[in-house]
Amino acid sequence: MTLDSDILGPVAIYSRSEGERMERTRRELMPGVYLTCLRTDKFKTAVLSVHLLTALDRATASQNALLPGVLRRGTVASPDMAALAARLDGMYGAHIEPSVRKIGEIQAIGFAADFVDGACLPAGDDPLEGMTALMGELLLAPNTRGGLLLPRYVDGEREKLLQDIRARINDREAYANSRLIELMCPGETYGVDALGDEETARAVGYVALTRHYRALLAASPIEIFYCGSAPAERVAAALTDALATLPRGELAMDIGTDVRLNTVEEAPRSFTERMDVDQGKLVLGYRLGDAMEEPDMAALRVMNALLGGGGAAYVNSRLFVNVRERMSLCYYVHSALDPVKGLMTVSCGIDPANCEKTLAAIGRQVAAVKDGDFTDEELRTARTGVSADMLALTDEPEGLERFWLVQDLLGLDYGPEELAALAEDVTRVDVIKAAAGMECDAVYFLSGGEDEDESD
Repeated sequence: MTLDSDILGPVAIYSRSEGERMERTRRELMPGVYLTCLRTDKFKTAVLSVHLLTALDRATASQNALLPGVLRRGTVASPDMAALAARLDGMYGAHIEPSVRKIGEIQAIGFAADFVDGACLPAGDDPLEGMTALMGELLLAPNTRGGLLLPRYVDGEREKLLQDIRARINDREAYANSRLIELMCPGETYGVDALGDEETARAVGYVALTRHYRALLAASPIEIFYCGSAPAERVAAALTDALATLPRGELAMDIGTDVRLNTVEEAPRSFTERMDVDQGKLVLGYRLGDAMEEPDMAALRVMNALLGGGGAAYVNSRLFVNVRERMSLCYYVHSALDPVKGLMTVSCGIDPANCEKTLAAIGRQVAAVKDGDFTDEELRTARTGVSADMLALTDEPEGLERFWLVQDLLGLDYGPEELAALAEDVTRVDVIKAAAGMECDAVYFLSGGEDEDESD
């Protein structure tokens, strides 16, 4: 799956209820710089994000993750955090934060901001142009010395990044999921964490980071999202001015995600790690198989909700009802879908003595979904749950920003309401087809006991 930039189509308009209207436009501001603008009067807060897109790679992941924090420390015009805070206070207490995301095998880095929408302010007080100018400065005019990023800024942010990397182990559930992906995908860059690893992060210096920063600016496609009441033409003009000095070289438009349909081996690979934990963490990783050749995103989401996906339908999902409630095999259990990479995971917290029973019980629920062995009421609840989850996004500008970044990278032009309607129309046959090729590729178990690794 390769980055899709050919999405400069017509305006899309949708409304959740009478009087609510969202108008989406998408355009290329300059080579490799794309703006998705969602115009609406619904929110009192506007959202603006700018992300550089680059291939996820173990050698550069920590450098990429470090950059937004370093750039956020100061610009030529506002050289430190205090000066930046004063500017944001002057925009009615606006916020702008570093952003580092992993979307399939793409690393998206940049900034996400929220500020009072101009429609809620006196005429002439709209902070839009001030925010776009500040975004441009953070990206293109950082505080430097001799053309190099300031060592003290790099050192400070590197220490924060190292702390964040080390702290991942403290959340045992998140750690177990991360380890499953790392062990399941050793030859795929998807196994790399969005923050990179401690060894490569510790080695990042300010000279090398400056070179890397310059290269990223010249080669990276850029995705910009705006949600607010301002006309798209005005937003585009403000951003074009703010990014006027953006260097453009040979663009890396071939970045994307390698979707592997088949499991690595015929039987699932098994990994056990022992740590000082009271509650075992069991995570299963599935490849979605043939369903990813022409993905039906609505059917995949309904299938996930039926099995154990979080959200409105969770307490009626098969994993929750059968494995947790009826069999009492786990403290929690849920499934999670990554439709970009074509993977699904099932995570649960268990008594280590119940590991084999839980594996068998989860396998039976997956088989039931694949065989269509579920009731009409279960299907209806899953459809309604996915629809409700999608409609809920239309009430959150930040949720819309995250949703559209993924949609734009996949080249999909339907919004949450359209996806909600598609989910309501998913049939039993659609769910069976979405689940038909799903196979378990790896199992990871974090158990108590001595600190040692076992793999089979």
